[in-house]
Amino acid sequence: MLFTLRDVIDILIVAYVVYRVIHSIQGTRATTLVKGLAVVFASSVVARALSLRTVSWLLDQATTLFLVALPVVFYPELRRALEQLGRGQFFGWMAGRGVGQEVFDLDAVIESCSRMSAKKTGALIVFQRETGLHEFVESGVRLDALISTELLLNIFEPNSPLHDGAVIVAGGRIVSASSVLPLTDSQLSPGLGTRHRAAVGMSEQTDAVIVVISEETGTISLAVGGHLRRYLTEARLREQLKFYWQRGETS
Repeated sequence: MLFTLRDVIDILIVAYVVYRVIHSIQGTRATTLVKGLAVVFASSVVARALSLRTVSWLLDQATTLFLVALPVVFYPELRRALEQLGRGQFFGWMAGRGVGQEVFDLDAVIESCSRMSAKKTGALIVFQRETGLHEFVESGVRLDALISTELLLNIFEPNSPLHDGAVIVAGGRIVSASSVLPLTDSQLSPGLGTRHRAAVGMSEQTDAVIVVISEETGTISLAVGGHLRRYLTEARLREQLKFYWQRGETS
């Protein structure tokens, strides 16, 4: 069979699409699922090589279940990809995914949280780490601003246009405000409202670090890995944020 220029073009197109897809899922929730699929596939190959029929059958069923679940789990991402494709922005959208974790202005964050806590101003600030937060950024008002105490105070000022929802910080900058976060189904302590449920829900679905300030009590809390740490002082909040950025812990 002759290898023609058409075959070269065909291979290059497929390779480019595969590269873009891989690039687009880096730093997103899909990465974890893909790793799980890789483990199941590798285990299936080993089981077949060792003629473990029952294990092979179970792994085949698990693979099928994964593939069936994909459209359900990633429905928002798939819908957004199709919308971007229709607008001719698909590859540009994928190229802009997964802003990496970078240094942010910690002093400005601590100062603003301290002042909002004293005034009992409700606030919700999400700090992106490895997992991309594109879908949550898109749910709010896009920004591209340096972090400053004045900006955070203005965003969360009661009755201001952007005070509802969350601020998302990625790449050392504020990338969105008034973003909608998923609510947790876990049972929280009495008296904790929607902001706290959103903070815990976000920390359950991503590896983000979320600071939440209660508008009823002014209490500063931190949500990480599905856990809520309450009654943080200014010093304790600084210590916790430094710890998670230096060590990359999630629990």
